[in-house]
Amino acid sequence: MSGTTTAAARRPSAAYRRLCPEGGANRWVVLIVLCVSLAIVAIDSTVLHVAVPAVTEDLKPGGIQLLWIVDAYPLVCAALLILFGTLGDRVGRRKVLLIGYGLFGVASAMAALADTPHLLIAARALLGVGGAMIMPATLSIVRQVFPDRRERAVAIGVWTAVAAVGAAAGPLLGGFLLEHFWWGAVFLINIPLMFASLFAGRWLLPESTGDREGPWDVVGALMAAGGLFGVVMGVKRAGGGEGVVSAMTLVPLVVGAVLLVLFVRRQRRRRHPLVDLSMFARPAFGTSVSCIVLAMLALVGLMLIAAQYLQLVLGLSPLETGLRMVPLTLAAMAGGLVGSRVLPKVGPRAMVVSGFCLTAAAVLVLTFLGHDDNPPLMLAGFVLLGFGLQTTLFGSYESMLSEAPPGQAGGAAAIGETSYQLGGGMGIALLGSVMNAAYAPGLDTASGVPESARAAASHSLGEAYEVADSLGGGVGDVLRSAARDSFVNGLHVTLLVSAGLLLLGALAALRLPRVMACGTEDVMGAIPSPAPARDAAPAPAPAPSREPAAIESRG
Repeated sequence: MSGTTTAAARRPSAAYRRLCPEGGANRWVVLIVLCVSLAIVAIDSTVLHVAVPAVTEDLKPGGIQLLWIVDAYPLVCAALLILFGTLGDRVGRRKVLLIGYGLFGVASAMAALADTPHLLIAARALLGVGGAMIMPATLSIVRQVFPDRRERAVAIGVWTAVAAVGAAAGPLLGGFLLEHFWWGAVFLINIPLMFASLFAGRWLLPESTGDREGPWDVVGALMAAGGLFGVVMGVKRAGGGEGVVSAMTLVPLVVGAVLLVLFVRRQRRRRHPLVDLSMFARPAFGTSVSCIVLAMLALVGLMLIAAQYLQLVLGLSPLETGLRMVPLTLAAMAGGLVGSRVLPKVGPRAMVVSGFCLTAAAVLVLTFLGHDDNPPLMLAGFVLLGFGLQTTLFGSYESMLSEAPPGQAGGAAAIGETSYQLGGGMGIALLGSVMNAAYAPGLDTASGVPESARAAASHSLGEAYEVADSLGGGVGDVLRSAARDSFVNGLHVTLLVSAGLLLLGALAALRLPRVMACGTEDVMGAIPSPAPARDAAPAPAPAPSREPAAIESRG
């Protein structure tokens, strides 16, 4: 039985009652507030990428320090998603969300004003804590305030579209700010928006809790956090060029995997587990999580390689590269919004399978890219890619969240976000390794280039250009041309591998339900029967005492 808070504990404010005269949360206004804060968190996950050179020039961090400046935010955020998602189910999702807003604003101010690498690393880690409090809370509150699955599909479509737009807009916004201000401006813009979200959320957002039976498993939460931190760190190190057999990769991977195994064993033995692992036994839930992992595995690393292609092969500036990605972003927005309307008609299985297939087709279209710029081909590929990917993610998130009991909404949302992060990290490692394996041998064709120069150039195309510049003359031109040819060849191989992973995802999605069971769930998580036919007798009104017990609207 789900634990709940009571509405009688605090009377809504007069302003809230004017906005929501029926006394319940205006769910669409709630969605707007949640999406604004989600966009800020999504933007912050990518906005620093273009500011790294300016940060390096100003703060003079060492190599390890620079790595932690970039990685502290996603590492900490991914590690704490389950901890804060389940904590929200226990103490109140709105409460955790509002604390996350305040923490994110304070951490943004610290990052913007940081004058040492250590302070910036600490601020980025604190941003990760705030982000981990915000992301699962936004999705679990959407789960609560949209009990009707058709409306919830629209809300999740908007939610996924905003997340995609935020992540894609990060580099573009960062590039614009860097052209006019110092690098701290990429963090400074968060402060007014987060505190505005804090005050709006305090006024508008309803409070809700989930299962409250038994004590909250603090030890289990810490084990999950430590395990995820280790696994994500190991995966990132592998994708960053450390190598799979490196101690910096193996040690965190092994420690993290052991902690996660112990966490799973602990949850299975507990009467009141932190995360109800029986959710994975439900085909729709486990399959949806797998689809999220596969989608990110296939595409996150590929998008990083595509950004290198645009800048290093085609010679576009970072701002021009961001502009080339705009059609992908717009198509992703359309995918989330159109998908929310189509899902009730075609069902989760057809939605996710077709999304995977469309994305695979887009990736195959991009294999026709070569050494010369081809804007029409790129536009077609990016539009199909954005639409197909967002359709896939939307259908997977909607099925996963609808399959989870309302009392476990925070934990389910955290599992989905963790899957997203892990899939992205593994994708960078896997596709980066495929790219390197296909790229390096091509440099053997650079005749007349010293072996030491070829070895130095084999790490990346950017390093190859630096080596070519240092060699100069005809030898440098030969190395540059060979590296460029090899990179394009490696891109084609990587695209084919990515397409294979996407088709594997389409096969996995065949386990999703064929039909979307629509209707309104009651507050205790029971799944209702479908809506009665129009000519049927009207159903009796629900008992008035149950709805107020589920969601508390506070002033």
